[in-house]
Amino acid sequence: MKSYPAAYQSSKGSALEVDRPFYGRVAEETAGRELVDSFVIPIRSGRAWTVPAGHVFRIVAVEGPQVGDFNLWNLHNPRERFWASRTRQLQQAHVSSFDRLWSCLPFLRPMVTITNDSLAGYGIDEHGGRVHDLLGTRCDPYVNRMLTGEDFHFHCHSNLVRAVAPYGLTEFDVHDVLNVFQVTGLNAEDKYFMKACPAEKGDFLEFFAEIDLLCALSTCPGGDLSLPMWGPEARDPLEVCRPLGVEVYRLDPALLEGWRSPPVAAYRGQHGLRLETPAWEKSRG
Repeated sequence: MKSYPAAYQSSKGSALEVDRPFYGRVAEETAGRELVDSFVIPIRSGRAWTVPAGHVFRIVAVEGPQVGDFNLWNLHNPRERFWASRTRQLQQAHVSSFDRLWSCLPFLRPMVTITNDSLAGYGIDEHGGRVHDLLGTRCDPYVNRMLTGEDFHFHCHSNLVRAVAPYGLTEFDVHDVLNVFQVTGLNAEDKYFMKACPAEKGDFLEFFAEIDLLCALSTCPGGDLSLPMWGPEARDPLEVCRPLGVEVYRLDPALLEGWRSPPVAAYRGQHGLRLETPAWEKSRG
């Protein structure tokens, strides 16, 4: 099938143009890194953590295949958060090294840049599936109740809600996700499908923090997605659930020479609105 050009194209000097030599050095020159935080997120749970700008962090398959649902916020202003749909347009529907996760309006800037991906070689499988998915979103108890008539409190949405509560955020702050290690695509009927996770023990996805971040990750209750969760063959996939690890590293300061945290979007117009003087103010004159 002939390929059709992408709608959003990078021009020289635009924000879509990535400094590949810089991010390549970040990925390759690991000897000067200092591990500053690491933890394991148990099955069917979630956790939030912070990452300073200029640090890198990894999501790691510590025991084997397991899908994780990932959210991002500006640590100092949670109204600025990851925008999955725009990232899908600006980057790809499935992301890997040198792709960026972008924030929502009116901020619109890269929050992280992916620096390393141990599953980059997965490519496109025989069904059109690819890994690290932006096509779908988190599982949630509302859809589960709608499809099954039952309540289950440990979907990714609920895991993320509980994870961010200590940071003063609520369900309204949880948003569409990056599905880490998840293989998805669209079938011949243009419907979303999910396949078994290809990650093995030690596989990872690594991010460079462009701004100070609050991150949250859910270990999906579907585990490695090798068993159906809905439909006539649905079963509880507890046996294929595994934990995920997170590692945060401080970089050698020499690596960051010349790097600057990206500014928010330059547009400062009023969207065509004209601000009229209120009637009460006119009457004073």
